[in-house]
Amino acid sequence: MNELKGACIIGQSGGPTAVINASALGVIRTALDNGNITRVLGAAHGIKGVLEDRLYDMGQEDAAELDLLKYTPSSELGSCRYKLADPDKDDTDYKRILEIFKKYDVRYFFYNGGNDSMDTCNKISKYMQKSGYECRIIGVPKTIDNDLNGTDHCPGFASAAKFIATSCMEVHRDAHVYDTGMITIVEIMGRHAGWLAGSAALATWAGYGPDLIYLPEVDFDMDRFIADVQAIYNKTGKCMIAVSEGIHYADGSFVSEAKTSATDGFGHAQLGGLAAMLAEVVKSKTGAKVRGIELSLLQRCGSHVASKTDIEEAFAAGKAAVEAAVSGVTDKMVAFKCSREGGYHCETVLEPLDIVANFEKKVPREWINAAGNGIEQPFIDYVLPLIQGEANGPKENSLPRFAKLKKVLTTSM
Repeated sequence: MNELKGACIIGQSGGPTAVINASALGVIRTALDNGNITRVLGAAHGIKGVLEDRLYDMGQEDAAELDLLKYTPSSELGSCRYKLADPDKDDTDYKRILEIFKKYDVRYFFYNGGNDSMDTCNKISKYMQKSGYECRIIGVPKTIDNDLNGTDHCPGFASAAKFIATSCMEVHRDAHVYDTGMITIVEIMGRHAGWLAGSAALATWAGYGPDLIYLPEVDFDMDRFIADVQAIYNKTGKCMIAVSEGIHYADGSFVSEAKTSATDGFGHAQLGGLAAMLAEVVKSKTGAKVRGIELSLLQRCGSHVASKTDIEEAFAAGKAAVEAAVSGVTDKMVAFKCSREGGYHCETVLEPLDIVANFEKKVPREWINAAGNGIEQPFIDYVLPLIQGEANGPKENSLPRFAKLKKVLTTSM
């Protein structure tokens, strides 16, 4: 083992999940227990905390409160959507990061996030190598979108999928109580990949779910959509539809009327309002009572139905990142390698940041039915093992007990 002593920084970036803090705990707890890591620092609001020299001393946190991170949703250290420039064009941020790393003798950097976060991780890793500063950098995956390349699935996806499936089952029950007709449209997150919307098929598989499901992997046709809905409504007097927020026409334009309302820090369209817009269209075309439902932020923060499998794997990803870095590994992302033959088995592996950053993994077309309005059994077989187990986090007065960290800002040694 190439021994390297120094401090570490853990940062969180991008959209939160129900289990991102379990990954942070995996990093923090493993780092605190490792003799080669002299200090464990948490970056306030991701890479912005490094740039602004706002770092928390995680060694001053109560162990019991840290342990509650396993059951605490959202990004406890704070998140950001900050895009680093190409260092060959503007290296201002990189010089500042190197300055902070030297100030605190940071020799390990762990960044917990999705596609854009892995891009940040990759850029910093390459810059440190070019600068000759030894700092081992490992990406810890996170995204409910489940679109990271190089891994079977992403921490956070399973819990969101479980929430979506559960919510769809509950909505389906509610939508079928009256003897009058009704059409229900549920809007689910997913800009370019349909993993989340596809998870609504779990509800259908269980007997209480959408009749139709539309993913961005297949071009959307409004006339065909109306015909699909009308056919089911005419037959049963009910129709439930799940749509990904990112469904688009053949020319690539988003169906959502809110597609140009705003963008995030990485220039991605802020989508939303699709369910309401489609509800108006369907109502005008069919004359039926139509209800549009947008699950919105609930699907990424719903820790009350988090998957135990997801929690444990998220923690394992953080733990594996520290163990790999201390052993001499850098420039990698922790990934999952899984098998489902004869029972589910998952292990952590390491993939180069180069193959992860800025690539999106889509739902295989063969997992979507030929008509493009439903999900095939291989998708169910893929996701079902991931949602298993209950979180069973601690409660006070029957309400969740989340971590309450002191977040003590650190100073240089």
